[in-house]
Amino acid sequence: MKDLTFLTIAEAGRLLRARELTSVELTNACIARADAVEPALNAFITRTPELALAAARAADVELAAGLDRGPLHGIPVAVKDLCATRGVRTTAGSAILADWIPDHDATVVTKLREAGAVPLGKLNLHEFAYGVTSNNPHYGPVRNPWNTGCHPGGSSGGSGASVAAGECFAAIGTDTGGSIRIPAALCGIVGLMPTYGLVSRAGVTPLSWSLDHVGPLARTVQDAALFLNQVAGFDPADPGSATHSGFDAMAELGRDIKGIRVGVSRSQAESVEPAVAAAFETALGLLRHLGALVVDVEIPLLDAGLRVNVLQAEAAAYHARWLRECPEKYGDDVRALLLWGATLTAVDYINDLRVRREFTAQVRRAMETVDVIATPTCPAVACPIDATADGAYRYGALTGPWDHTGQPVISVPCGFGEGGLPIGLSLAGRPFEEALLCRVAHAYEQATPWHDQHPPI
Repeated sequence: MKDLTFLTIAEAGRLLRARELTSVELTNACIARADAVEPALNAFITRTPELALAAARAADVELAAGLDRGPLHGIPVAVKDLCATRGVRTTAGSAILADWIPDHDATVVTKLREAGAVPLGKLNLHEFAYGVTSNNPHYGPVRNPWNTGCHPGGSSGGSGASVAAGECFAAIGTDTGGSIRIPAALCGIVGLMPTYGLVSRAGVTPLSWSLDHVGPLARTVQDAALFLNQVAGFDPADPGSATHSGFDAMAELGRDIKGIRVGVSRSQAESVEPAVAAAFETALGLLRHLGALVVDVEIPLLDAGLRVNVLQAEAAAYHARWLRECPEKYGDDVRALLLWGATLTAVDYINDLRVRREFTAQVRRAMETVDVIATPTCPAVACPIDATADGAYRYGALTGPWDHTGQPVISVPCGFGEGGLPIGLSLAGRPFEEALLCRVAHAYEQATPWHDQHPPI
């Protein structure tokens, strides 16, 4: 048997139900793994091993009695420290909330508890999720398990690093400009940003109300789909929550992709480093080999490089009081971004909303002719932590536009670049068509070796 901490959720679930493995054994393996690698990674802000073992013991009792809560029952997971957890501090990676212990759970955490998942703790992130490196000035930088001198991406850097390193089987992340998909790509795992509103944001500290998505990071497409099925669903506590009956991200998994139309925006694909471009072209070649039809698409605002400041304006609005009362508690980079966002006018914001609406319409028209749109996830592999101050936001250049359209996007590993660092392939689908998206991503994944490779840490 492979190392317990590198089993997939599906594999671990089969062993649990066959009584060949217990949740306590899985949980102890993850705790031991974190004990070993956390000094180097710093993926967690708060670990909760006692709570995890209590949940694992309860899961073992229930499974032995024939009570099966679903594919996450007894599976150790972790949560980005942006999500409220009852009785466990929730910092949002900030000094402002360093001592906040919520009396409630975020809806996504409630769903994980109801699914019988085992909570290992709260994951480190870029402060208030406002950044793409997870260089946190208050809790220390998260480090990439493939090279601990490099950043793991952000803002869900702890989520990406912990899953890649075997500290947990899957993790919750959030995505406002790429914060699920960037760390997935740079850490060599799968990140799935669901359709806007499919997973509730209630109890999740907001960055941008109209752009925030909540979703999973996992080691395989199947695991991401299993996880998403457990946390999706309408929630009246979230004003942006979407109603979509019969949702099942697993519905098309395992089907071939013959005849699936894959669109490529060449201007996006060419604005990347050579190793990334080469890996992307190889991925397109494999998709063709699997029967997909690869065609060029034109999306004028995407081709020109979408530039809107909706995120910046909404973030400044949420932080206005703290920015006024305790600006010194923010890290320098986040404070500068918030102060800049506060200079935007209502006219700026309304005009950017109009541009966003036109961009979304362009994408919808393009997707009448294709089923998914492929790009590299990031234009470069991870760079050294001390080299990210200048040009860090290039990592979100290819991910950010998709948050504006609200459609689902998945990142899957597609090779390695300079220094043996991972590269990601991005596939965007139509709203609520996660099943088709996961079908294409899974077919590609299963035809490649990348998901079976683990970092050397």
